[in-house]
Amino acid sequence: MKLKSLMLGAAAATALAAAMAPAAFAERGSDGQVNVIMWQAPSTMNPYLSAGTKDIIASSVTLEPLASFTPEGEVVPRLAAEIPSVENGGISEDLRTVTWKLQPGIKWSDGTPFTAGDVAFTAEYCMSPQGGCAQLAKFEGVEKVEAVDELTVRVTFVSPRPDPFSAFVGAQSPILQKAQFQNCLGEAAPTCTEQNFNPVGTGPFVVKEFRTNDVISFAANPEYRDPAKPAFATLLMKGGGDAAAAARAVLETGEFDYAWNTQLSPDVIAGMEAAGKGKNVAAFGSLVERIHVNLTDPSSSLPEGERSTVKHPHPILTDPAVRKALSMAIDRQLLTEIGYGPAGQPTCNLVPAPAAWASENTECLTQDIEAAKALLDEAGWTVGAGGVREKDGKRLTLLFQTSVNAVRQDFQALIKQWWSEIGVETELKVVDPSVFFGGDAGSPDTFQKLYADVEMYANNFEGSNPEPYLARQTCDKAPGPENQWQGENTSRYCDPEYDRLIAEMTQIVDPAERGAMGRRLNEMLTKDSNAIIPLVYRGTTSAVSNTLGGVALNAWDSELWNVADWHRAK
Repeated sequence: MKLKSLMLGAAAATALAAAMAPAAFAERGSDGQVNVIMWQAPSTMNPYLSAGTKDIIASSVTLEPLASFTPEGEVVPRLAAEIPSVENGGISEDLRTVTWKLQPGIKWSDGTPFTAGDVAFTAEYCMSPQGGCAQLAKFEGVEKVEAVDELTVRVTFVSPRPDPFSAFVGAQSPILQKAQFQNCLGEAAPTCTEQNFNPVGTGPFVVKEFRTNDVISFAANPEYRDPAKPAFATLLMKGGGDAAAAARAVLETGEFDYAWNTQLSPDVIAGMEAAGKGKNVAAFGSLVERIHVNLTDPSSSLPEGERSTVKHPHPILTDPAVRKALSMAIDRQLLTEIGYGPAGQPTCNLVPAPAAWASENTECLTQDIEAAKALLDEAGWTVGAGGVREKDGKRLTLLFQTSVNAVRQDFQALIKQWWSEIGVETELKVVDPSVFFGGDAGSPDTFQKLYADVEMYANNFEGSNPEPYLARQTCDKAPGPENQWQGENTSRYCDPEYDRLIAEMTQIVDPAERGAMGRRLNEMLTKDSNAIIPLVYRGTTSAVSNTLGGVALNAWDSELWNVADWHRAK
């Protein structure tokens, strides 16, 4: 079988080589300092302990995978010497193994050799029971990972894998140094503060100082494999504030060179760009703003450790009529217009791309307040005091949480109003994004814990294979105390049929059949159950100074995927 669609095309390879050519740089560190503002401040440099995009991006300047995804979604080698294929013998004919050849001579930032043993250890680290690995879905279907020799790694799957580029591909699953993390397996993982804040890496920068939820100072890695890169001697990553302040720091004051996630309304961005110091850039990948419905009970009356766990079903939201009515009441077109303009599209899909995987479901795009009311009437939810519906002594009152962000607060206000029109009382809660997306098992306010009834956020998947992303919603991925509250299934959705189809999907080779299965799984989560309520398919947007060159915004990997190529524009 030929897997040419998964191989790097000649044109893409040429473009990548041109983008990464060292000729643009005089010498390592010659361009001084680059300043990056991440208004959602990173809280860890270990992406295996956080599903927050902010932490994955921050860690990507130090930790690297075997391969990355380009802005076009193509797989390109990073620490690997080449991309495995059937043609070059890297992928077995039965599609059950993928063999990676590593680049020779690569060193960790402490000067020690990077080897296949580090790769095999990383798999052990993430797949270790009780470890609470936030990226466990990237290793779905992996039977074992072996170091064949110092420069060869073999990944064996339980069944044939038509697209094996999940584990060790993209910023969500980089390689950890075995020597540094070998005592951090399982339950010990979150206790290794020094390792999690200051990882030894192979990337272009190394951590010099990490102040959680505040500032990270990086310096050029003296052991980086390209002696001409990075062009910047230091990188300052500042956290805190909000999206507007971050965008302003690049587009108006010029204090920073790059501002991540400038999630602002189109008119606000246009006003800032008028200063002429930079521009807001956007790229579409798989990012969907959506609402997760908590199918478990978050009540504070429950013992700690049992709130929002599968032990206690939600007293209201387990009613499918309520979940469907909540979705029907929302005007997604209006949300898109006020929040994103041309950088967004209303959607009913959790997986909006690639096209073969995107469901044709458009039912949710039409707001229908009257039909939502009728549905609740039929389900026995009658209007009571203050216009709030009730049934069997339970009032239809919900706590709706999200992170602090102007667009999200606008969304919350509108959705609260629409829900009130159908008899749902809504209390709004906002959480500092550094905490909300931080993954701290001790915090009550993380999006994984979901000590609320519904919550809104967005994240995406890497590359063009949504299978690992859909695998995040299986029963065993529900966050809880047994996995350090790091599971990806924040709705606590659990359907044995969904789990069965995910397992079946790992054995499907035909691209058309895989796309059809993906569409079915997507609709089970959204249209059929409304456990996840998609709102807007949005572009990834960030602000870039006119004085910063080499930026290639990437919606399929870390935005800082090519930070080694950034330089001061002349």
